[in-house]
Amino acid sequence: MPPVKNVHEKYHCNVCGNEVVVTKVGGGTLVCCGEDMQLIENGEAKAE
Repeated sequence: MPPVKNVHEKYHCNVCGNEVVVTKVGGGTLVCCGEDMQLIENGEAKAE
């Protein structure tokens, strides 16, 4: 998964369903339940 790039991006965990909105970009990637989180675009998770 590429690093988080933009504030206000939304990410979804395919394991537990958590969703997060980026408030500060730090250059890392988002991980939940031991897996990379999926970027949500246009209301749907985008496979990376």
